[in-house]
Amino acid sequence: MKSFKKWGVSLALVALMVVVSACGGNNKGSNASSSPAESSKAPATESASPSESAPASSNKKVVLGFAQVGAESGWRTANTNSIKESAGEAGFDLKFSDAQQKQENQIKAIRSYIQQKVDVIAFSPVVESGWDTVLKEAKDAGIPVILTDRSVDSKDTSYYKTFIGSDFVEEGRKAGQWVLDQYKDAQKDVNIVELQGTTGSAPANDRKSGFQEMIKSNDKLKIIASQTGDFTRAKGKEVMQAFLKAHKNIDVLYAHNDDMALGAIQAIEAAGLVPGKDIVIISVDAVKDGMTAASEGKINFIVECNPLLGPQLMQAVNDVLANKEIPQRIVTEESTFTSEQAKEALPTRKY
Repeated sequence: MKSFKKWGVSLALVALMVVVSACGGNNKGSNASSSPAESSKAPATESASPSESAPASSNKKVVLGFAQVGAESGWRTANTNSIKESAGEAGFDLKFSDAQQKQENQIKAIRSYIQQKVDVIAFSPVVESGWDTVLKEAKDAGIPVILTDRSVDSKDTSYYKTFIGSDFVEEGRKAGQWVLDQYKDAQKDVNIVELQGTTGSAPANDRKSGFQEMIKSNDKLKIIASQTGDFTRAKGKEVMQAFLKAHKNIDVLYAHNDDMALGAIQAIEAAGLVPGKDIVIISVDAVKDGMTAASEGKINFIVECNPLLGPQLMQAVNDVLANKEIPQRIVTEESTFTSEQAKEALPTRKY
């Protein structure tokens, strides 16, 4: 009788182990226990909808690889925060890298994302040229690419799905138009110095060309010096110091971003001059520090460049993964500010 009871207990234990093993296999989603219907489900990257942070047919998070330019300015910090916060709100798994303003670092990061088989790659290119090889690698791997803030000069536009960002040429035009209006009755030469952004970058190239396009109609407006300040406050100060030593009569400073303008203000004040009065200052960005300087009269005119691109990027990611048609160019809405307008807008400024 005892041996019969032992045999019955053994059979019960074996049955229990089979049941537990089967449940564990289903929970892990192993291929061995998947049904034909389950194994034929569409990949996560094909079923996301714009209103969902992850595909309806899978609990898997959307994986977004983002290669940032760096942390060279207040604008870039606000841009990075917007992307990180928006990715979190969307429920995405964000793989983030900081290129420290080096193209080779961005290319390395993009290749790493390709190897990791992320769902989408997004990046803000350090410079415009030299991307075709790595973009083709992403395309061949079936990974869609989205450009943010800055574009590339690739002739094959199939390498990326869309470019989200400002119209940098138009920003330069707005800055140039303001100078044109202010000095329309000038009887003598107006000496302008220019602090350019990173050499070869889209904003530097475009803000320069847009500005020149507008001021060329008045031959009294002359750019007497133009040099890169790499979009940084320290470099802006250094280059402005050199401008002040080389040129005794500077009437206007055009800076391609607020941080360079703020560095230049330090140099101007150190030289015993009054920024905004002795030297008229125009800049681009409208971040909080720049708006504060404008509200104090140190910057006379700011062209806005909105860094809060995160929500638009996450929407574009969802649309691309849902195979929706999206525009190849998405332009952000932006404004301009005089000193008085900056003073009014500053209390509610988000960046």
